[in-house]
Amino acid sequence: MKVLHITKGACKFFAILTLALSSYTVSAQHVTVNASIDSLQLLIGEQAKIKLEVSMDAKQRLQLPLFQDTIIKGVEVVDVAKPDTQYLNDKKRMLISQQYTITSFDSALYYLPPMEVLVDGQKYMSKALALKVYSIPVDTLHPEKFFGPKDIRKIPITWEDLSTIVYLSILLFAFGALGFYLYKRYKDNKPIIKRIKIEPKLPPHQEALKKIEEIKADKNLRISDPKAYYTELTDVLRTYMEKRFGFNAMEMTSGEIIDMLSREKDKESIKDLVELFHTADLVKFAKHSPLMNENDMNLVNAVEFINDTKIEPDPNEKPQPTEITIEEKRSKIGRIILMSCIGALIIAGIIILYIIVRDIYYLW
Repeated sequence: MKVLHITKGACKFFAILTLALSSYTVSAQHVTVNASIDSLQLLIGEQAKIKLEVSMDAKQRLQLPLFQDTIIKGVEVVDVAKPDTQYLNDKKRMLISQQYTITSFDSALYYLPPMEVLVDGQKYMSKALALKVYSIPVDTLHPEKFFGPKDIRKIPITWEDLSTIVYLSILLFAFGALGFYLYKRYKDNKPIIKRIKIEPKLPPHQEALKKIEEIKADKNLRISDPKAYYTELTDVLRTYMEKRFGFNAMEMTSGEIIDMLSREKDKESIKDLVELFHTADLVKFAKHSPLMNENDMNLVNAVEFINDTKIEPDPNEKPQPTEITIEEKRSKIGRIILMSCIGALIIAGIIILYIIVRDIYYLW
């Protein structure tokens, strides 16, 4: 009976051990490790890629092998790519791929040992690989066929070599011209673009009367600065006379103007105009201070003279257009923007010049 009892206990122990081993085997089968190489034969210096693939449960933790410089002596690691992860079976399993780029500079047949990975701290091994590295073949049977160094060959210059330099040179010239133009506008304090207003050309008497109305509207000018008032008034009359009678009144004295008008009209009709020029000379050269009503009377005399001597234009004649250029000084912001544009052109020009010089240096 005793012997029988021992036999049953031993059977129970072996049953439990068998169940544990089978459970471990099933668990171990959940992890698969595979290694492959894309080329089994290489010339010295060529490269090959080793691909390591690990399939495991998504909840398990993996540690891939780390290589410093070599896998084994003679086989160097050039690059280690970033691991690639793919989820399978509704994200219950993972397929992790790692790629190693290798090379060798010694001809030999290399045995690449199995790669070791750790899954949840447990080791798993891939299969071993082999790599044959060949040296460059040398014809030892015909040593006289030795080819020495070749002479330096002159490669002809083509348009493709020069096109970049030519186009950049044209662009550099354009930038330089634009920068010079902007600098001149900045220095002269003029706007980049002129505004031109085209208006019909007025007859001489209408143009003169229009300017006299502007003088009349400026009451402060008559009171505070009589010299400027009479200067503007006589300049309007001189311009009118030059266009109406054809003599250069702007360059003539008051006496010369009166003499010229006396040839065109009688002295009685220009009596008031003589008084106007006489008062103007006193104000401008003798610091005379005329009365307010005297200023108004001289302005009326100027208007009467223009109305008495005007020539009405032909109503059927088409008016000639006149271009009036309007230039305004730039604001502070405009000057800053202009300087920024000039600075940007200078920087772009320096970069383009550097590229041109570099290409010319490489070409020759």
